[in-house]
Amino acid sequence: MTPRIVAGALALCAGLTFTQPAAAGGLGPAPHPDPALLSHCSGVQPITCTFDVPPGHYDVTVMLGDRHEAARTEVYAEARRLMVASTETGAGELVRRTFTVNVRSPEGQQNGFGGPGTPGLTLTFSGSAPKVSGIGLASAASATPRLFVAGDSTVTDQETPPYTGWGQRLPKWFRHGLSVVNHSGSGESSVSFLAEPAMWAGLQPQLRPGDVVLVQFGHNDKQTTAEQFRANLTEIVRGVRASGASPVLVTPIVRRWFTGSTLNSTGLIVNGLGVDLPAEMRSVAATEAVPLIDLTARSRAVVEGLGPEQAKALYLTREKRDDTHTPEYGATVYADLVAVGLRELGLVGDRYWAD
Repeated sequence: MTPRIVAGALALCAGLTFTQPAAAGGLGPAPHPDPALLSHCSGVQPITCTFDVPPGHYDVTVMLGDRHEAARTEVYAEARRLMVASTETGAGELVRRTFTVNVRSPEGQQNGFGGPGTPGLTLTFSGSAPKVSGIGLASAASATPRLFVAGDSTVTDQETPPYTGWGQRLPKWFRHGLSVVNHSGSGESSVSFLAEPAMWAGLQPQLRPGDVVLVQFGHNDKQTTAEQFRANLTEIVRGVRASGASPVLVTPIVRRWFTGSTLNSTGLIVNGLGVDLPAEMRSVAATEAVPLIDLTARSRAVVEGLGPEQAKALYLTREKRDDTHTPEYGATVYADLVAVGLRELGLVGDRYWAD
């Protein structure tokens, strides 16, 4: 990437060195920073900025850093969605980052499990020494492609720490021009997702050509038969395709359930009926010719590679005696595995990736 200065931002940046990613081909321009928007911000650590906007998709530019002090800043939007990973800046240095945010109600979990959230758009700048020197905000183009995520509590936008779904950590991988929409909720299974009006019936009408839909179920399909699980996934896959969008099946993350040095059947998401749910998802992917990210296999390699003790850091084992759900660290590791798998599939154009 070639650093360059953005025309029109010089008044805000006088006396500062300024670094930004080069413009990506095929993307519209990101909004220029508007100094007046900083009046919507308050606090020091974290810095919270609120904007009274209706539901929709918004392109955002942030200028991280400070004229006089070194800083370390990460950027979150709405219900703890990580938009920009921790970014270090020296005194007098600004770094420009852009992203697209989905503003919706409920703000977090789409089954309402975490409540409605707050109206409008909330940006949070946190980290060991957060600094923001400029914000730009504009409605995204109506044709902005979306990356939807459908899943359960291991995926969803968790409102309350330490719980964190891997879908919350996925947005950091993308620049403005693609919006991540996490249409998931705690407790969801392939059965309930199809049955609840807010879930599948709420998701499908939003889909259009150019969208990609990641689908992860299994953790709560504890008594779902193999036949029913395959039928449910097939219904979702065909419904996504009927809308012109592209489905991707994602096998579920493993649980930290060991027997000796290897994960046992519970850890590998074999349900109470003895159904190997990841294997059934692989079967559907093969039958329906659907792209697959084998997150079960990828997460198993990580967890067994760490071993029973070190793998506790990936889960809420110490905090909650919970070997299924993840804190920020574990969610980040698994989001990164998903991002690598998604990039390998080539369904999201290179111009949308932040790196």
